[in-house]
Amino acid sequence: MTVTGSKGRRERLRAETTAEIKKVALALMASGGPDAITLRAIAREMGMTANAIYGYFATRDDLVTTLINDVYTALADAVDAAWEATPATDPAIRITAWATAFRTWAVVNPQGFRLIYGDPVPGYHAPEGGPAPDAARRVCTGLTALAAAAWPHTQHLYEDSAFGWSDFDPGLLDKVRPAFPDLPPAAVALALRIWGHLHGLVSLEVYGHMHTQTTSPEKLFEEELAQLVQMLGVPRPS
Repeated sequence: MTVTGSKGRRERLRAETTAEIKKVALALMASGGPDAITLRAIAREMGMTANAIYGYFATRDDLVTTLINDVYTALADAVDAAWEATPATDPAIRITAWATAFRTWAVVNPQGFRLIYGDPVPGYHAPEGGPAPDAARRVCTGLTALAAAAWPHTQHLYEDSAFGWSDFDPGLLDKVRPAFPDLPPAAVALALRIWGHLHGLVSLEVYGHMHTQTTSPEKLFEEELAQLVQMLGVPRPS
């Protein structure tokens, strides 16, 4: 075997082991909650020594940061792709596509959803700027894009809005204002209300609360989404 071939094999094995570590971490979270993610527990599940795990992730915080970045990026990719696949001239379809992609990703990846939006991992300290700054910005601006798409149709309802820029967290404004410089504070508030509609039902479903109440959580989400589009005054697709 050549030196190059040996190096390629080592890199491949390292990538496979790294992927397995992350898979086991999410499985532990599924069965035992966020505090079940420990390097020692992962090593035990994989038949490795704890010291061997440290060769892949120096600390548990490094592993959690990688997990959050991976799953958040996957979510951002899913909603961005749904948005880009729809015509810019049809805001109702664009809003529906983004929201549906958000729910679909969450239902297929419940542990990833919980890692991003659920209970924090006990003792975890995120790096400065957050564990997934690019993905967080993409999802945040994507959500604001829903409000921006609806704004020409719904802004007349918010002429008396009392919201000002001081009502929002500076970190949120750092994400949305450069992307949407013409949107007023009322439109940013609308984006947060849209987020509440979407996130609320999806969270209930991911955490299992919907399944004890209805056999059709998807239908409930679709009807809520249709009502949201109607509330926004966006023309429905013909």
